[in-house]
Amino acid sequence: MRVRARIAVATVSGRAYYKLVNELKGRDIPFLSIVPGEPIPPSVRVVITTKSEVNLINHPQILVYDESADPSNIINEALRIIMNKEAYEELTIGVDPGKTFGIAILADGKILKREEGLSMERAIDLILSELGRTPAKSKRIRIGRGVPDLAEEIASRLEKSFLHDTIAIEMVDEEGTSTMRDKGFKRKLSDADSAIKIASKKGEARLRGAAQ
Repeated sequence: MRVRARIAVATVSGRAYYKLVNELKGRDIPFLSIVPGEPIPPSVRVVITTKSEVNLINHPQILVYDESADPSNIINEALRIIMNKEAYEELTIGVDPGKTFGIAILADGKILKREEGLSMERAIDLILSELGRTPAKSKRIRIGRGVPDLAEEIASRLEKSFLHDTIAIEMVDEEGTSTMRDKGFKRKLSDADSAIKIASKKGEARLRGAAQ
């Protein structure tokens, strides 16, 4: 059954359309493409357009996209709107440490973002950025401890960056997070997919100031 799109992308800007649609497709979010000025179906809850086209849109809920910006931010905002939430109940960030890092951002169980091939520095920057800009009643970070030294290092560096102690850090056993069964065979998951599994798996709370 076809899912009715609740997000519409209304722009003739090739650059803006490409970035927004790639982000939506990458997250498997249904959307509708319309030309600014066209009628908007009643099922659409939010319309994303550009500053130069906003006056052509007749809809009570419009988000204006700056085509030079990261499209994930405005898609996150659109998701909050269609879920009728000013803030999520829980923001969970999964971290798969290794030679490169995988990161998964989940809000109330829905995947907002997944990244991989990150250095520790880039992983930390992404985590802190998402913690700061995604409203949620509770926030936690779950770190896979398959590589214990790396897990402890990123946990310690993140902890020192927090301005308060309301963000929980959990250390997660990585068993079952790096592979999945596909047609009877085990298949290795990408770092980002492993991070999603880590985010979804309850871990042990890490005490603040734990020894390195």
